[in-house]
Amino acid sequence: MDQDYQSRGAGLCVIVPASNEAALIGGCLEALLASRDSGPVEVIVVANGCKDDTASVARSYASRAAERGWQLNVIERAEGGKPGALNAGDAAARAATRVYLDADVTVTPDLLAQLAKALEVPTPRYASGQVEIAAATPVSRAYARIWRRVPFMRDVVPGCGLFAVNAAGRARWDRFPKIISDDIYVRLHFRPEERIGVPASYRWPIAEGARNLVKVRRRQNAGVDEIAALYPDLIRNDDKPDFPMGRKLRLALADPLGFLVYSGVALAVKLTPRRQQDWSRGR
Repeated sequence: MDQDYQSRGAGLCVIVPASNEAALIGGCLEALLASRDSGPVEVIVVANGCKDDTASVARSYASRAAERGWQLNVIERAEGGKPGALNAGDAAARAATRVYLDADVTVTPDLLAQLAKALEVPTPRYASGQVEIAAATPVSRAYARIWRRVPFMRDVVPGCGLFAVNAAGRARWDRFPKIISDDIYVRLHFRPEERIGVPASYRWPIAEGARNLVKVRRRQNAGVDEIAALYPDLIRNDDKPDFPMGRKLRLALADPLGFLVYSGVALAVKLTPRRQQDWSRGR
């Protein structure tokens, strides 16, 4: 793969890895196509290991993309795995600035333009928007009420489900490695002062139900541990804020049910053994 990102073209390339996302890829692309003042955009949907019609649904948006001067390409890979899908998208991309977007995420109309402006600098930069955590079931809604208020989600730029880098930033790593947490891996390639949070938001759905919340949180913890073990030098860029007891107590008093659910999930993760499992989002 050509790694000379500085010589790539202008505009944005939005890379969307999608595995069996036929039910959600349309909403993701609808939201992208509603973007305002974003300039030239190249969208690459990488349908990896799909057993449904994700690819055909994505291709149905190509003409609408062309109407506004965008290009939408769909790549089909028989092999599953998100890192491989991201690498396939990178290999095909022509624009220098990259936006990596999960297929279940929906952006607000101003987000792409704000990301593009934030990344219009020659030095390495990472950017994301404001996360709107979405949940449907009562347990997940209660969990989300607390999660959106923990320091990591409120006080830094987490980049959950959506992150973007400019050409100088993308040059900081080669291919995506076969790891659990691509978002954390990329985020930790940048110092805190190199990360930018723009005002526009995006909707990021979380797992539904207690069992799936435990499964996904265990996955998140495993991803952090994996990166610490394989790439210890990256940990110096971690800016996860402290979560002091006083702040926890205030959250518990403000929302006892939400805090009970959130704490219960965390406790279940600690008490149950880690094992090989399905890392699906558990929608």
